[in-house]
Amino acid sequence: MSSAQIGVFGLGTMGSALALNLAETGMTVAVTNREAPWIDTLLDRAGALSDNLQGHARLADFVAALERPRLILFMIPSGGPLDAALDQIVPMLAPGDTVIDGGNADFHDTRRRAQALRSRDLHFVGLGISGGEEGARHGPSMMVGGSAESWERLRPILQAVAARYRGDPCVDHLGPDGAGHFVKTVHNGIEYSEMQVIAEVYGLMRNGLGLSPPDIGAVFGDWNAGRLHAYLVGITADILKTRDPQTGHPMVDVIKDAAGQKGTGRWTVIEALRMGQSASMIEAAVAARSWSAEKETRQIAEHALGGARQALGISVATLEEAVRAARILGYAQGFRILSAAAAAYDWPLDSARIAEIWRAGCIIRSALLDDIAEAFRGSPPEGELILAPAIAKELALCIPALREVLAAAVGGGHAVPALSAGLAWYDTMRQGQGPAGLVQAQRDYFGRHGFVRLGQEGTHHGPWWHDS
Repeated sequence: MSSAQIGVFGLGTMGSALALNLAETGMTVAVTNREAPWIDTLLDRAGALSDNLQGHARLADFVAALERPRLILFMIPSGGPLDAALDQIVPMLAPGDTVIDGGNADFHDTRRRAQALRSRDLHFVGLGISGGEEGARHGPSMMVGGSAESWERLRPILQAVAARYRGDPCVDHLGPDGAGHFVKTVHNGIEYSEMQVIAEVYGLMRNGLGLSPPDIGAVFGDWNAGRLHAYLVGITADILKTRDPQTGHPMVDVIKDAAGQKGTGRWTVIEALRMGQSASMIEAAVAARSWSAEKETRQIAEHALGGARQALGISVATLEEAVRAARILGYAQGFRILSAAAAAYDWPLDSARIAEIWRAGCIIRSALLDDIAEAFRGSPPEGELILAPAIAKELALCIPALREVLAAAVGGGHAVPALSAGLAWYDTMRQGQGPAGLVQAQRDYFGRHGFVRLGQEGTHHGPWWHDS
């Protein structure tokens, strides 16, 4: 039996799909799983690809089957289960071996693990993978964080299985230790924002324009064929056109309106706040999912407070332009978090390159990312996407539609938290002189925190402090 070029530990949905993807490139892949029967299940499913797969029920045999220096990809939950697996496998490894975590990990854990393994002369890579099962099987977008040496070994393997956009592999090395997992976290935060914007606009068309789910699905299908082309827009069209085979009703109408979340959106918000940033659209999306989970409370409140929503006098074309504006603003906020992290952790994050590797394979892939990558290649003022000339021009054209939609929605009693947050942020950033001076005065008045006087250095206090 020949040595395997890479090993995959964990044969759940994503691990199995990636193992098959790797095998399809011609690589020999060793596979193992804590529950041994899953190994045979994968080998049976693999068909002809099983010739490139080696199943090992014993961990020691799995490690021994790998060519040195070893590459081991973990596709298991990144919390306690990964730490437990590392405790088992690390004593079997040799200096120069590389361990890869392909799960959705807290980047702080990735940094901790990288440091611990570095002390044993082992490489630890945090690999952000986006695209779901379909992406993992046929080409995901991947964000790599780890040493330059580990990237050189992984590069040909990951480029072979990655999604491609006009021939360009959607994978790259973004920085050391937790950089890859951090970028994946922000990707997921933007995903939350995108999904919430789509849901809000669906709600406006359903409850404000009186359109049926299939009719709204047709609208999203038209949008996906044009400037709003994006994976999430496309699947929304498919979902809304689908009928429940049991009842014949639109499928969306038989699904409880309580959105789940696994935490990556919250992580994005938490890390943004830790760095003194705000991702208000992502915050709004996280909040909206939390509120949606309170189904019983909302049903009681509908009767107690009145849940009537008025018809809206806006057009589908206006909604399309509003979505265009909101999506630009959502991406812009996400890239601001990445910029802050690059400074905070001394990571060489390249915004243009990140936009490029998100153009295929991942959940937030869209035609807009081409424009975003080009905008960042032009080095916009202050590194701000909204200040890039082409993006600023685009916003000037579609922000009026967002204002019109919000005015109608708020007046009609429709909840649009993400759309509202995006416009509030945009308008805040447009004001060279804002109201925060009053906040500073209040802070000084009750807490003697001090403030900066215009044109003067140092910390000052107001006349309400007599000894100032």
